This record gives sequence, C-alpha cells and structure tokens, in this order.
Amino acid sequence: MWAIGDSRICQNPNLFMPKRFLKQDIDFKGRYFELIPFGVGRRVCPGLTLANIMVHLMLASLLPDEMRLEDMDMGEMFGLNLHRAVPPPSYSHQICVTLIVCS
Repeated sequence: MWAIGDSRICQNPNLFMPKRFLKQDIDFKGRYFELIPFGVGRRVCPGLTLANIMVHLMLASLLPDEMRLEDMDMGEMFGLNLHRAVPPPSYSHQICVTLIVCS
C-alpha cells in the first residue's frame, strides 16, 4: 500500500483523481503499481476480472431505452434531496406475470 502515496508511481498522489485509472495501458496482472488498491499478484481482488467485464453492461442498463448519453440532461436541482432538473422520460410498460402452480 506504500505505492499509493509514492509520487514516482502516481502523479499528485494526494489529489482525488479517479481519471488516472482510465488509462488504456494499465496491466491487471500486478506487474505495475497503478492498481495497487485492488491487490497485487496472487492476492489480487477475485472480482476484478468480473468487474472489468460487467461494469459496462451495468452502466448501459441505467440509460432509458433507445437513449444515448448525449441526449440526457444531467443538470441538478437542489432541495431537501438532490434531484435531476429534467427527469428521464417514463415509459408505461405493462408487465404481466403468470404464475403456474404445479401440484
């Protein structure tokens, strides 16, 4: 964990910059210390590969149907809770579930 604060490994290690992990040349196998919070070598996080595959699918499922990220207005409206200024469009889908009981 000493490499997290090492300025030779991370530029500006004391600043919160999550974009530093978005580089395309990062190796998940533990040879480099960019991802040391997730473990190194044999002690690497077992969910790292699954997260690498599934995070794109989960984020895409948050978008409404047929909508691109560029079309969404992510402006905020402050109040007691933080709400989006323009709510996403709602679709009225009728979902019918039929339960068949076998006895």
